[in-house]
Amino acid sequence: MMDEVTWQPLQDELKRWTNANRIARFWLRDDDAVEPTAALERLMALCDTYQVPLTLAVIPAHVNEQLARRLAQEAGVNVAVHGWSHENHASANEKKQELGPHRAPAVMSAELVDGYRRLEKLFPNRFVPVLVPPWNRIDPVLLKELPNLDFGALSVFGPPNEKVMSVLPVVNTHVDLMDWHGTRGCKDHGQLVEAIVTELRLRCASSDEPIGILTHHLVHDESAWDFLQKLFALIAAAPAGRWISPWELL
Repeated sequence: MMDEVTWQPLQDELKRWTNANRIARFWLRDDDAVEPTAALERLMALCDTYQVPLTLAVIPAHVNEQLARRLAQEAGVNVAVHGWSHENHASANEKKQELGPHRAPAVMSAELVDGYRRLEKLFPNRFVPVLVPPWNRIDPVLLKELPNLDFGALSVFGPPNEKVMSVLPVVNTHVDLMDWHGTRGCKDHGQLVEAIVTELRLRCASSDEPIGILTHHLVHDESAWDFLQKLFALIAAAPAGRWISPWELL
């Protein structure tokens, strides 16, 4: 049973959207997929139960054909480009980056082209031309090259950046389930609910940008799975909530 006290703020906010005759749009991005796993099966089953479109950010250098065969059966799953190898090239005192200023833009561009083509070939019916930079970071010089590499959009974390949006469309995520700097498990459910409500209130006041939920199936603890199931159930029951696919975002 859902913890009413924890989830009441989100229920109230969605009711406010219903009364205003507005629809709150959500989308789900999950990072670091490379092969079929029990955790991925669990995620896909959960998404299927609640009819939630899933965008998997797949690491091109490490993906295997078993994942391609498995996803061929999943109409509700799409595949985006998660950098090339998810390898950190920053120094020890810097934030991790694969697509940062530490290598020549031409080298990184070549890797991204290889990654794009590899995923496009492996997942012909699931591929979306969206770049998800590892660690959600990309060098501005490389960013400007993305339209020339056939990418249709960029997906990082946080509010949209106007400079980035002047280069190509942005389909960001805004709420990350995982507590990377603390327990490395799921964040407190009340904290996550508060973050989603905050995003909804921002949408009411300004744009109707879809709210991106970010997950990492390979490291989920039971608390993360529990939160996701409750979130899916709540939004499914709310007239004002709707999950959308990356194609709708583009």
